[in-house]
Amino acid sequence: MRKYQLKLYITGKTTRSEQAVSNLKNLCKSKFNDEYELLIIDVLDSPELAEQDQVLATPTLIKILPLPVRRIIGDLTDTQKVLLGLEIKV
Repeated sequence: MRKYQLKLYITGKTTRSEQAVSNLKNLCKSKFNDEYELLIIDVLDSPELAEQDQVLATPTLIKILPLPVRRIIGDLTDTQKVLLGLEIKV
Protein backbone atom coordinates (compact mmCIF):
# COMPACT_ATOMS: atom_id res chain seq x y z
CA MET A 1 0.00 0.00 0.00
CA ARG A 2 1.16 3.52 -0.74
CA LYS A 3 2.06 5.88 2.08
CA TYR A 4 -0.26 8.63 0.81
CA GLN A 5 -3.75 8.19 -0.63
CA LEU A 6 -5.21 11.26 -2.31
CA LYS A 7 -8.43 12.04 -4.17
CA LEU A 8 -8.79 15.13 -6.33
CA TYR A 9 -12.29 16.14 -7.36
CA ILE A 10 -12.54 18.35 -10.45
CA THR A 11 -15.32 19.58 -12.72
CA GLY A 12 -14.65 18.92 -16.40
CA LYS A 13 -11.67 20.13 -18.43
CA THR A 14 -11.68 23.70 -17.17
CA THR A 15 -8.55 25.79 -16.77
CA ARG A 16 -8.96 25.69 -12.99
CA SER A 17 -9.33 21.88 -12.98
CA GLU A 18 -6.35 21.35 -15.26
CA GLN A 19 -4.24 23.71 -13.12
CA ALA A 20 -5.15 21.79 -9.96
CA VAL A 21 -4.28 18.45 -11.59
CA SER A 22 -0.95 19.77 -12.84
CA ASN A 23 -0.07 21.38 -9.50
CA LEU A 24 -0.94 18.22 -7.58
CA LYS A 25 0.99 15.90 -9.90
CA ASN A 26 4.06 18.14 -9.61
CA LEU A 27 3.75 18.21 -5.82
CA CYS A 28 3.37 14.43 -5.63
CA LYS A 29 6.36 13.78 -7.87
CA SER A 30 8.59 16.19 -5.97
CA LYS A 31 7.53 15.37 -2.40
CA PHE A 32 6.23 11.79 -2.31
CA ASN A 33 8.42 9.96 -4.85
CA ASP A 34 6.44 6.79 -5.65
CA GLU A 35 4.81 6.57 -2.23
CA TYR A 36 1.38 7.83 -3.25
CA GLU A 37 -1.86 6.80 -4.89
CA LEU A 38 -3.77 9.57 -6.66
CA LEU A 39 -7.34 9.26 -7.86
CA ILE A 40 -8.69 12.09 -10.02
CA ILE A 41 -12.48 12.19 -10.09
CA ASP A 42 -14.54 14.36 -12.44
CA VAL A 43 -17.81 15.16 -10.67
CA LEU A 44 -19.55 15.43 -14.05
CA ASP A 45 -18.74 11.75 -14.66
CA SER A 46 -19.15 10.47 -11.09
CA PRO A 47 -21.51 12.71 -9.12
CA GLU A 48 -22.29 9.87 -6.72
CA LEU A 49 -18.66 9.77 -5.55
CA ALA A 50 -18.68 13.52 -4.94
CA GLU A 51 -21.89 13.17 -2.95
CA GLN A 52 -20.45 10.25 -0.98
CA ASP A 53 -17.37 12.33 -0.05
CA GLN A 54 -19.53 15.43 0.56
CA VAL A 55 -17.69 17.53 -2.02
CA LEU A 56 -19.43 20.89 -2.37
CA ALA A 57 -16.86 22.78 -4.47
CA THR A 58 -14.14 21.90 -6.93
CA PRO A 59 -11.28 21.44 -7.17
CA THR A 60 -11.21 19.64 -3.82
CA LEU A 61 -8.28 17.55 -2.67
CA ILE A 62 -8.88 14.93 0.02
CA LYS A 63 -6.01 13.19 1.82
CA ILE A 64 -7.35 9.78 2.85
CA LEU A 65 -4.12 8.35 4.27
CA PRO A 66 -2.25 8.85 6.46
CA LEU A 67 -4.93 9.76 8.94
CA PRO A 68 -6.42 12.17 9.81
CA VAL A 69 -8.43 12.84 6.66
CA ARG A 70 -7.91 16.42 5.44
CA ARG A 71 -9.40 18.55 2.65
CA ILE A 72 -8.18 21.49 0.59
CA ILE A 73 -10.27 23.47 -1.89
CA GLY A 74 -8.62 25.42 -4.70
CA ASP A 75 -6.14 25.10 -7.54
CA LEU A 76 -3.32 23.94 -5.21
CA THR A 77 -0.91 26.60 -6.45
CA ASP A 78 0.82 27.24 -3.10
CA THR A 79 2.66 23.99 -2.32
CA GLN A 80 3.52 24.99 1.25
CA LYS A 81 -0.10 25.84 2.07
CA VAL A 82 -1.24 22.55 0.55
CA LEU A 83 1.23 20.54 2.62
CA LEU A 84 0.37 22.49 5.76
CA GLY A 85 -3.38 22.19 5.16
CA LEU A 86 -3.12 18.44 4.64
CA GLU A 87 -0.82 18.09 7.66
CA ILE A 88 1.87 16.44 5.53
CA LYS A 89 5.46 16.68 6.69
CA VAL A 90 8.01 15.73 4.05
